[in-house]
Amino acid sequence: MFLSVDYIPNNPKKRVVFSEDFEEPFLDINYWNYELGDGCPELCGWGNKELQHYTKSNIFIRNKNLVIKATRENNKFFSGRITTKDKVEFQYGTVEVRAKLPTGTGMWPAIWMLGHDIDENYWPSCGEIDIMEYVGKNPGEIHTTLHTTDSYGKSKNTKITNLDNIEQGFHVYTMHWDKDQIQFTIDDNIVYTFSPDNKNDSVWPFDKPFYLILNLAIGGHFGGFEVDNNVFPQEFIIDYIKVYDDTKD
Repeated sequence: MFLSVDYIPNNPKKRVVFSEDFEEPFLDINYWNYELGDGCPELCGWGNKELQHYTKSNIFIRNKNLVIKATRENNKFFSGRITTKDKVEFQYGTVEVRAKLPTGTGMWPAIWMLGHDIDENYWPSCGEIDIMEYVGKNPGEIHTTLHTTDSYGKSKNTKITNLDNIEQGFHVYTMHWDKDQIQFTIDDNIVYTFSPDNKNDSVWPFDKPFYLILNLAIGGHFGGFEVDNNVFPQEFIIDYIKVYDDTKD
């Protein structure tokens, strides 16, 4: 459900601009896009030599949760990826996602964002905000990262947070973004703040609208090229997504 105005009780400066609780039995394409295939021919392996082929059938709603399912069939891998590109885009505010992670070597779930101008201002110039990345080969680690022209790929603007049992149950991954900084929290605990003094275009492309992406990749440069075939199927489960306009200005 998209809400243009929905003020939080006792906090009139905090306004919900997007809320998705997955209450309907289908994904609402008024707000979401499916990204399908393997990225070819423009970006085979989705730019990271990932192994999965994205399909619609690997994304579904179950018990008011979004499920992105990774499967293996006939030695081929399948999964799902959705975005809000050109439908829900925003500049500044707070993104809050409650999710449960898949596990196993080769799993690479992510909650992230890209600049809305990516088709004209190619990556990494458009900017990328990785709210949460997890790789199954390294249990207990959550990555939060910014990619810019100044630093991308193995970006210096990153933090690895070690959390025992992060794979168990649901956890809340949050990004707070304003004109001065981007701050990440996990279960309300601050884990990383990016606030460069010099905010030129190469360091700070974060002064424009961005859109959301949810996906479960398999393998690749970051996920690792070793995949445990015995872990399939695996599920990346999202309980809810909320975007707040709670900036000071």
